Order: sequence, then structure tokens, then C-alpha cells
Amino acid sequence: MPGIGAKTAMRLAFYVLGLPKDEVAELADAIKEAGEKIHRCPVCCNLTDEELCPVCKNANRRHGLICVVENVESLMAIENTREYNGVYHVLHGVISPLDEMGPEDITLKELLSRVNEGNVEEVIMATGSNVEGELTAMYISKMLKPLNVKVTRLAYGLPVGSDLQYADSVTLSRAIQGRQIL
Repeated sequence: MPGIGAKTAMRLAFYVLGLPKDEVAELADAIKEAGEKIHRCPVCCNLTDEELCPVCKNANRRHGLICVVENVESLMAIENTREYNGVYHVLHGVISPLDEMGPEDITLKELLSRVNEGNVEEVIMATGSNVEGELTAMYISKMLKPLNVKVTRLAYGLPVGSDLQYADSVTLSRAIQGRQIL
């Protein structure tokens, strides 16, 4: 599994092998049930076990503000800030020619369809600051430009509590470019 190394996999395997048989069966049933019931939300491509995900069906959210994220983990990180009240669009990947991931391999058609429906004021690009995330953000920005939708990018800069002397030049450059009035 992605993100699980050999040692962790071995610990998990021995843990499961040490469980009583009824608990192993419960775990297997839970995994099977998750695989059967959890699907992509037809609006934003978030994962859900209902018709629409909780964010999309929440009438109190700003549905004209879409935050585009690479994966569900990124969505959860933004939700945990409790600062964002718009909706999301989950790409389920990024454009990465080296990994043979093109625009057709992520949920760009679904995003374009949402924006074409109208009522979208702004699309916030919240992809990673690595090469693939930047490439994906630029591709989407160019794709949405003819639709007269405001496309913004998350600000990048210095982490709170860090010292300037330890920041790399790219981070410092972005912090200078993204400066705000006090």
C-alpha cells in the first residue's frame, strides 16, 4: 500500500494474524463494505458513501467558490483549518508526464463541466508546490481562462515560527511575491 513501508506492513500483518478469528472477519467485512459503498461524489469527486458528499450537499457552503485539490487528504487538511467555506474539486492526481499521468487521467472533464454550468465565481488552485502541482495548476488555469472565471493560487511562503536563514530561495521568493499589506 502507498505510504506503508516493509516494516510497517510486517507489523500490520502480524497484528492481524494475532487477532481472534471473529475480529479478522469483522475487519475483512469492513474493508469489503468500504470498497462496495464508498464512491466518488458525482459533483466534486470527493469520496462518500452517500449520493452527494457532505460538502456538496451543505447549502451553507459557498458553491460559487471551488478549491481544486490533488486528493482527498488535501481536502481534509483544508477542512481541518475551519477557514474555508467553499466547495471542492478533487483531481485524484496531478499531471505528471514522467509517471504517464496526463490531463485525461485526472478529473478535469468534471471540473470543466461544473464551471461551464455557471455560478462559479472563483477557482482556487490548491495543488502542491512541486513541479507536477505547478504544471497542473497552470494547465487548469489556461483551460479555464476562456470561461472568464477568476483563478487564484494558494499563497506560499514561510511557515509560522520559522527563521529566514533556514528557508530555501524558492520559498523566500514566493513569500516576497505573496506579501500582504499590514
